[in-house]
Amino acid sequence: MNLAAFEAFVKVMETGSISQAADLLFITQPAVTKRIHSLEDYFGVKLFESAGRGVQATHASHSLLPKVKNWLNELGDIHHTLSHEQGQVQGKLKIGTSHHIGLHHLPRHLTKYVQQFPEVTLDVHFVDSEQAHEQVLAGDLELAFLTLPPQGDERLSYVTIWNDPLVFVVAPFHPLAQRQNLTLEDLIEYPSLLPAAQTYTSQITLAEFEKKGLKPKITMSNNPLDSIRMLVSIGLGWSVLPKTLLNPDLKQLDIHSEMNRQLGMVWHPARTQSRAVLELIEMMK
Repeated sequence: MNLAAFEAFVKVMETGSISQAADLLFITQPAVTKRIHSLEDYFGVKLFESAGRGVQATHASHSLLPKVKNWLNELGDIHHTLSHEQGQVQGKLKIGTSHHIGLHHLPRHLTKYVQQFPEVTLDVHFVDSEQAHEQVLAGDLELAFLTLPPQGDERLSYVTIWNDPLVFVVAPFHPLAQRQNLTLEDLIEYPSLLPAAQTYTSQITLAEFEKKGLKPKITMSNNPLDSIRMLVSIGLGWSVLPKTLLNPDLKQLDIHSEMNRQLGMVWHPARTQSRAVLELIEMMK
């Protein structure tokens, strides 16, 4: 029995797929299957059953998962403690980032970090901000870069790094594109494309309409902002996007609004912090 087998088990549970787990672990599908079989042989139980193109977790898997995740977290804490005592900046650093931050804000910072600390292996996970927040709370991520929630969790530590103004946008040929002094009342007459309702960006946007007792006509929800940008550019409706995503295919609407997202990082101060994550937090501050 080895650590790799348990890590493979967790990835298959998270994705519901042998192939996706293999991609995330950078190994082959047969290698993942072999690791799962080694666990099944060790515990004497069936962990997964075939289900179409994927796999279905058994009751035994659901019982095992929280115990394995807790054990892996405790093992990580031991490693962090020992490396911290020895003053070492090394090992694996598991962080999460939203797609927007990971693509448009983080690269130059992480480039500097990996050059300064070559003994650290960065394990970067692209997830929605809301998922990243929950995974930090659960201990699955050491640090996350995300859209900060309107209401934070008192158990976590937050640092704002970037102010991210939000603007209303349409395609240049949209009926609203040439109009001046628009109001929110004008917008609700046309279809909109917004992130899913549970996202922080959507919550900020909908709150503006709720202040006036309005509700936009949402015809489609797409979480990735780059996907929304493309759909707006072909004329499917208006949306709200970070100002940094404006390009020639979009027209910013002439509407008085001061919506802002706060982008930053979050970590769990009650958990043992490795030197690797402490150095990254300090660098980002």
